[in-house]
Amino acid sequence: MRTFLHTMRRVTGALLAAAALLPSAHAANAPRAPQPVAAAAAIQSRTIDANGIDIHYLQAGHGDATPVVLLHGYTETSHMWQPLMTRLAGERVVLAPDLPGAGGSAMPASGYDKKTLAQDIHAMVHALGYRKVKLVGHDIGLMVAYAYAAQYPDEVESIVLMDAFLPGVGDWQKVWLLRDKWHFNFYGDTPEKLVRGRERVFFEHFWNDFAADAAHSVSEADRHYYSAQYARSGRMRAGFEYFHAFTQDADDFAVFAKTPLPMPMLVLAGERASGTFLIDQAKLVSTNVQGVVVPGAGHWLMEEAPDATMAQLVRFIDAPSSNSN
Repeated sequence: MRTFLHTMRRVTGALLAAAALLPSAHAANAPRAPQPVAAAAAIQSRTIDANGIDIHYLQAGHGDATPVVLLHGYTETSHMWQPLMTRLAGERVVLAPDLPGAGGSAMPASGYDKKTLAQDIHAMVHALGYRKVKLVGHDIGLMVAYAYAAQYPDEVESIVLMDAFLPGVGDWQKVWLLRDKWHFNFYGDTPEKLVRGRERVFFEHFWNDFAADAAHSVSEADRHYYSAQYARSGRMRAGFEYFHAFTQDADDFAVFAKTPLPMPMLVLAGERASGTFLIDQAKLVSTNVQGVVVPGAGHWLMEEAPDATMAQLVRFIDAPSSNSN
């Protein structure tokens, strides 16, 4: 049955990927996107078959230190991690996949709950010949990182959660019910039609309203790039599914939380975004939490406070891990 499901995911993913190559009026008029690997020659763009679907990923670095897997969030792709990849690549392999449904990865017909996405990334890691990893996740990516560590705790040396929240953990409904989280329930045919050709208009809500200062958030070049990526056929639908799956995620995470994670965990949150909320949640699911609130930053930590954020990430990732057996 598992093999059959993987085959079906691969077939439907291939059909959706083929559809994504068809031209559309709004995509044709989108600004020319920068090449995601042009800025750093050491970063390679690759694709691998994992868990029945094709996953696109960026790879940099070499060495014997434990590989790092970087997981992006909504409105972005693996492209967001390039500045960090070059900082981490001296002694280790650094992997930054596009989550299924995003960037260059396949768009499966189902499986956008974070438990399944984590299984996809885990399959990618194993297909590449690695077992032990260190995880970093931002936004939706932190949910996938947590689901990965919860399902495969013996294979995760450390984990970083960056500014969002964990569905189903503690008083998480306070986040769900916040006025600016209406997009959690924004999915289906009508929302897809409303944003078609207006992907950037929709994303400006996230890039501007979740930033401490909209003028110092995601760059203009990256806004063009991400808007064009998600404007490709089927990509907005897939992105909406990340939110549509929150109910299932909450059920899964409530079960995961009953077994606290043992590996070191760093939580990075923007002072003007998650604040201490995610840190408090993390302490409910882990026995070894370091919490850092980045002063003056909003949700987009890598863009709003790159130096402070990357300094904390490099410090934590390069530290010896007590969970490295």
